Amino acid sequence: MSARAKLLRTSTFRLAALYLILFALSVGALLGYVYWNTTVLLERQTDETIRAEVQALADQYRLRGLRGIIDTIQRRSTDESGSVYLLADAAGQRIAGNLTSLPPMPQAEASWIEFPLEVDKGSARERHVARAFHTDLAGGFDLVVGRDVEALRQFGNIIRRTIYYALAIALVLGLGGGLLMSRNFLRRVDAITEASRTIMAGNMSGRMPVQGSSDELDRLALALNEMLDQIESLMAGMKEVSSNVAHDLKTPLTRIKARVEAALRSGSEADYRAALESTVDDSDRLLETFNALLSIARAEAGQSRSGLAAVDASTIIADVVELYEPMAEEEGGSLTSETQAGLSVMGDRQLLSQALTNLLDNAIKYGAREGETPQITVTGKIDGDRVVITVADHGDGIPPEDRTRVTERFVRLDSSRTKPGNGLGLSLVSGVMKLHKGALLLEDNNPGLAARLVLPLHRG
Repeated sequence: MSARAKLLRTSTFRLAALYLILFALSVGALLGYVYWNTTVLLERQTDETIRAEVQALADQYRLRGLRGIIDTIQRRSTDESGSVYLLADAAGQRIAGNLTSLPPMPQAEASWIEFPLEVDKGSARERHVARAFHTDLAGGFDLVVGRDVEALRQFGNIIRRTIYYALAIALVLGLGGGLLMSRNFLRRVDAITEASRTIMAGNMSGRMPVQGSSDELDRLALALNEMLDQIESLMAGMKEVSSNVAHDLKTPLTRIKARVEAALRSGSEADYRAALESTVDDSDRLLETFNALLSIARAEAGQSRSGLAAVDASTIIADVVELYEPMAEEEGGSLTSETQAGLSVMGDRQLLSQALTNLLDNAIKYGAREGETPQITVTGKIDGDRVVITVADHGDGIPPEDRTRVTERFVRLDSSRTKPGNGLGLSLVSGVMKLHKGALLLEDNNPGLAARLVLPLHRG
């Protein structure tokens, strides 16, 4: 397709052409109305003036007779006002007036006539048009009274030409403006198209061009760039997850294979049983990993959002604290809770319980310094239009530079690699918060870590 054809087929050019047609019709109708009213008004005024003169001359003839009307016509014929007069006898011979002969007469006794008129303009003669009224007087006389209307006709022609020129200029400027806008629009669309083809070819770092004009194309480009940022982030996460899953599965699978082969070589029933029991334990950990991955994927995809209902977060806190309190005591520590009434949120009870369970599990594992016992506090309160659930401990905490990274899948800090886990706990909590339009905040507890679940308050 040629560049000109593409230009003419753009929606911008079509809209510009449509608006141009509507504008031209509107301007044409307006100017036509002005032209019609102006010419009609001037012609009406001329006709009324002629009628008034005919009536005055007829009155003169009736009151003063032939001598009186001749005097009046001769006096008025000397004025250079553009008026024309003629009084003729029954034979058509001129008696008085500035016309030399009777113009072509209509059949009716009294009617309007138009005829050519020779006018002296210095040394030249011009051909004008006169409009007159003809009437018969008593005694067989013909009376013609009129005006030179050449100036009116020229004025009408000027207005008509002005209308035509105005419409032509509007069309030319409108089409030129439409082509210019279409060209700029097409150039920007082509730039976006080229960028999209580059991205589809595999360059995920490419982005849509933004001019900074904040128009609709810039807003579209910014939205697409945000979408591409998210896609690139998700793809990078998928690559990292695939690499981490492969790495984390390789070790337990290799261990299971070696254990089974060793048991088979020994031929001992006790070795068979021990190998099977260890294989079951490793399989349970692998299943936990896969279940956690599935839960994270469902939460981040929003598949459970349709099942959200109003729940009381204080009851969830009470149930989870009751479940984990004996575990904290077994470690020699303590788990206390303090909740405010009215902690209503729109959520999934099971997922919120799982998120709080993961935080408490981490607090029990890592919430105590070397040689100390875990001291964990769970609080729930209303902060403005939010519900904030905090799990605080007095452990080593998480360095500020690692607090964003630890919410990614399979990320484990060096200090936690000696404890059992798969690096998916905080990632699942973050996914649950995204599902509930909330946030997971990791802050200092001085000492220790304060993990906060921030959820929108439900006031229904």
